[in-house]
Amino acid sequence: MPALVLASSSPWRRDLLSRLSLPFTWDSPDIDETPLQGESPAALVHRLALAKAERLADRYPDHLIIGSDQVAVFDDQILGKPHTEERARANLSAFSGHRVSFLTGLALIDTARSSHRVSHERYDVVFRMLSEAEIATYVAREKPLDSAGSFRLEGLGITLFERLEGDDPNTLIGLPLIRLCQWLREAGLDPLLSAHPG
Repeated sequence: MPALVLASSSPWRRDLLSRLSLPFTWDSPDIDETPLQGESPAALVHRLALAKAERLADRYPDHLIIGSDQVAVFDDQILGKPHTEERARANLSAFSGHRVSFLTGLALIDTARSSHRVSHERYDVVFRMLSEAEIATYVAREKPLDSAGSFRLEGLGITLFERLEGDDPNTLIGLPLIRLCQWLREAGLDPLLSAHPG
């Protein structure tokens, strides 16, 4: 059975991957995530997801290495992490009543076969109309300062939305598990048949 590595320091991605009950190692790829001049959101997440997995390839021969990267897009602009409560509140105020798209890149490198796959998934969130008090309370309670989009679906973020649109809700959290499971099966690691019981 191929050994699995997650090229990420994100606790959210580790939690998502652990749902498959497969043994895996995680390691931080430490890459520059700055967009290139004129780079589209889709091209950016493709490049960074693959770069994260490639960064660990020499350290993990005979492994399947998963890379993933996500951007939020609003009004044709890539959104960074807010880093401050003021910016998070401003973002949520701008998103109120509007759609924000999340593009999540996924890469899988098979270092034993020197092969790789890369793609991206899209997931949209439609915000309901939010009051200033709701925005301020949400940011104060959740402090989503390291989350693109200024919210966390894992917590109270779900209270901000009118609806969610997409094929795989895991994509919004940061790892498209449906696509990943397909690729793992094709690489000889069936999550259902290989998972640890319990």
